Formats: sequence, C-alpha cells, structure tokens
Amino acid sequence: QVQVVESGGGLVQAGGSLTLSCTASGLTFSTYCMGWFRQAPGKEREGVAAIDSDASVWYADTVKGRFTISRDNAKNTLYLQMNSLKAEDTGMYYCAAGRYGSLGSSVYDYWGRGTEVTVSS
Repeated sequence: QVQVVESGGGLVQAGGSLTLSCTASGLTFSTYCMGWFRQAPGKEREGVAAIDSDASVWYADTVKGRFTISRDNAKNTLYLQMNSLKAEDTGMYYCAAGRYGSLGSSVYDYWGRGTEVTVSS
C-alpha cells in the first residue's frame, strides 16, 4: 500500500530556516505530482508548494521567494526548504501525492500524517 511520511519539523526562531522531507512508497514516485500543504490552528488547510513530474513548480503567494520545493526521484523523496520563517508559517505541514500539478487539495490522492512546524517570534 501507499505510504507517505513527513519529517523535519520542529521549533525554530523567526528568521530561521528548516527543511522538511517526505518519502513516499508503494507508488511510482516520479510520475506523481507532489505537494506540501499546511494547516494552522483554527484555520483551513492551504496549499504551500507543489512540483509536478516534469519539475514544474507552484508556490502560494505567502511563501514565494522564501520556500523552495524540490524532489529526488531516485530516493522517492520530496523536500521543502523554508527560509526567513515567520510566526504565521506555524502549523502542521502535510505531504501529498496527486494526479497533476495544483495547490488545490482535491487532486491529491495520498497524504501523510504531517510534521509540525512552530516558528517563535
């Protein structure tokens, strides 16, 4: 069965950096669009960044210029490099595998359980 597992979350000061990783198994990783989503306490889940099988990328306006999504198909691993972190970046970060590139959650079929990121101001 498909498994998606995130790692790398933690507590960081505002202005700091953090890199999240996500490994996916049980699927042909290179053919899937992979995305990062986040959900802050009391807020709806939102798309943060996505990277398609052809390496096309999408970013939410709130993270453009600060976050970088990348993938290593040989390792079945997705990354999210987060720089210049802000308190509003705090939340649970989820990795997902989907059918095509989008920041909308409806096209993603497989989800991880999340890794928590806390940015202290």
